[in-house]
Amino acid sequence: MTEEREEKDFTADDWLEEIEACLSEKGRRPLEIAQKALQQFPDDGAMLELAAFAAIVEEEPDLSLRYLKKLERMYYLTRDTFLCRAVALAQLGKWPLAQQLLERIRASERHAYHYFPPAVDRRWAQKWVHDILHWKPRAVEARKRRDVHALRESKTEPAAPKRSAAVLRAQAAPGGSPEQLLPPLPRFTAKIPIRFDMPDPRAYELLERSDAGSAEDFVLRLDLGHASLFQTFDELMCLPQLCGVDHYWYQVETARKVLKQFRGRVLLADEVGLGKTIEAGMVLKEYILRGMVERVLILTPASLVGQWREEMATKFGLEFLTTQDALIHRDPAAFWAHPRIIASIATARREVHSEHLTQLQFDLLIVDEAHHLKNRGSKNWKFVDSLKKRFLLLLSATPIQNSLIEIYNVLTLLKPGIFKTEKEFRSVHVTPGNPRLPANRERLQELMRDVMVRNTRALVDVRLPPRRAATVIAEPTPEELACYQELSRLLRSLPEESLVQHRMALHHLLEAAGSSPRAARASLERFAKPETSGEWRELQERYSVLAGSAKSDALVALLDRNPSEKKMVFVRFRETLYMLSDLLSGRDIPFSRFDGSLTGPEKDGAIEKFREEVPVLLSTESGGEGRNLQFCNTLINFDLPWNPQLIEQRIGRIHRIGQAREVFVFNLALKHTVEERILQILSEKIQMFELVVGEVQSFLGEMEEDQAFANLVFAAWVAQTEEARRNAFDRLGEQLLAAKRGYETAKALDDEIFGEEFEVA
Repeated sequence: MTEEREEKDFTADDWLEEIEACLSEKGRRPLEIAQKALQQFPDDGAMLELAAFAAIVEEEPDLSLRYLKKLERMYYLTRDTFLCRAVALAQLGKWPLAQQLLERIRASERHAYHYFPPAVDRRWAQKWVHDILHWKPRAVEARKRRDVHALRESKTEPAAPKRSAAVLRAQAAPGGSPEQLLPPLPRFTAKIPIRFDMPDPRAYELLERSDAGSAEDFVLRLDLGHASLFQTFDELMCLPQLCGVDHYWYQVETARKVLKQFRGRVLLADEVGLGKTIEAGMVLKEYILRGMVERVLILTPASLVGQWREEMATKFGLEFLTTQDALIHRDPAAFWAHPRIIASIATARREVHSEHLTQLQFDLLIVDEAHHLKNRGSKNWKFVDSLKKRFLLLLSATPIQNSLIEIYNVLTLLKPGIFKTEKEFRSVHVTPGNPRLPANRERLQELMRDVMVRNTRALVDVRLPPRRAATVIAEPTPEELACYQELSRLLRSLPEESLVQHRMALHHLLEAAGSSPRAARASLERFAKPETSGEWRELQERYSVLAGSAKSDALVALLDRNPSEKKMVFVRFRETLYMLSDLLSGRDIPFSRFDGSLTGPEKDGAIEKFREEVPVLLSTESGGEGRNLQFCNTLINFDLPWNPQLIEQRIGRIHRIGQAREVFVFNLALKHTVEERILQILSEKIQMFELVVGEVQSFLGEMEEDQAFANLVFAAWVAQTEEARRNAFDRLGEQLLAAKRGYETAKALDDEIFGEEFEVA
């Protein structure tokens, strides 16, 4: 095998070892090796750092500063990089800058000669540090005796032509003449006090005892302020700025570990329900507060886009554009140019959008449900791999679902080049003939500790109270049932192309009819146009004269069972919300109303009224966004969403950490409707209401890779015969059950392989 071929097969670790060896041996050319390594790994921080040192060893300070500048843009700042910068400045003859940089770092560390522990064995660096710290130029003494003009007058020789690094270093030796100094910058006195937000109080002491000095001094103090932010994450700046977040110790420790140990590239694999989104949000907020992140892209399954937007806005005060915004269709280039975006991964990977995304540089990429990246040959994996990202957070409760090779694929995203080939990974970590069994569990766990955090309920002692669910099927009035059946008949009579073209509008029609006659009438008014068949307009008139609703009567009966108990009633349609408002007012049932038409203070008032005064909250889907509602333990789904994840999100408003009482969930549906069929599947097939909040989305996402659950429901309902409809719903139930079993198998596999070895404690 040729040397060129061998170098192509080098991993990042191979190159780092080779550069280190060259640095420690005389007569070797470390810079040449470093430059070859950077051709293969141009954005590897450790590689750039060693390349900067190699450039200094070979007396190429300009090149070293270029590498350091790139590291600064990547916010890869270590003590070694500051040492390197000081030495490079000295090699260029900028001794005052080099000395001030080392003195300030020494003062902040409060150690005389131990600022750079990793560099202790770099003998070449030790000599430079000694020379820089003990340099005493005559020009500085002259400045003390006279003033800055005396220094300028002493510069009698014209500027020297550009010289090689070696000559420059020789001329700039300690004790050199003032000709090698930088021209002094004009002095100024700051009119506005300057104070940096730095978690380390020692930095304040240093800044406060520094005189105003020159503009050059100010820049150095500014560098030190920023360095203080980058060097320590012991105190998180984001915690006081979170809103309505009951964060827990393990979440704080996880965020701190991601920032300090993993340097922003990690797989968050907490068990379902422990708050991976909160941990990712804390990391994101911390980076933004420290000025380390500007461009952010969050990739999620389509059904979670809205949930992520809500969490980021209400809990972290971060506004994002989403792929649900109209701008993405009007002007894709302008949309993707926005600095903060939450996108459906299926939308983002489409060619019309990926061509924009692959040209951008993202400071932070977050991928939720990252087990969808398990296949290195999939569109999802290839798309995420193609994106330029500095920090990368992958979120998945089940990182291994079928094979240990899925871990190899994830590691390749987080640490490119960690393995030469998949074949090598198999030979070391996978038992032949059984891709689910590690060849050496301890060795695999050691490997994963560098890239993964996985908190379990056993560690955090999360015990949610039990949850009870009940289904209430209301018998519709004859006319109500007749109208619903007529609507279903009209839908089934439409040609296939109309069903596809107007699918969203027809979904909305059918859901509205399952909600209330008033919602059905309003939806038909929007759908029935002059060119529409007279049968549609006739159905609209029939809904207009329907007075009551069997579901509303069932709701009143539920509310009357325990009048003083707090109950949240979720409604999807505003017309139904107004109808129920009128109904409860007429029955003298006190209530508060929460919907998107309210202002911020009005929403606060509605929640406070529910908490302190009234037993019922009528709420649309946005109810309680980012709010603590654990004082309520009863939820009534008046309208049942066709998306099980939305049902989970509703339940999660009250069945969450901090809830002390048993939780009750009541699901209302009209008999002989779509909602009745959905409840049968969710209750009987997968026992959804007994699962932990978050588990449904863990396995539903797998099933929805090709088609959304709601679309499958609609297709089943509009089938032409009762037998075809029954078979379609049976198949849907079996798909859900198979997805649940797959999730349970994957969860058991992850528990077996990882156990409790990756917790933050």
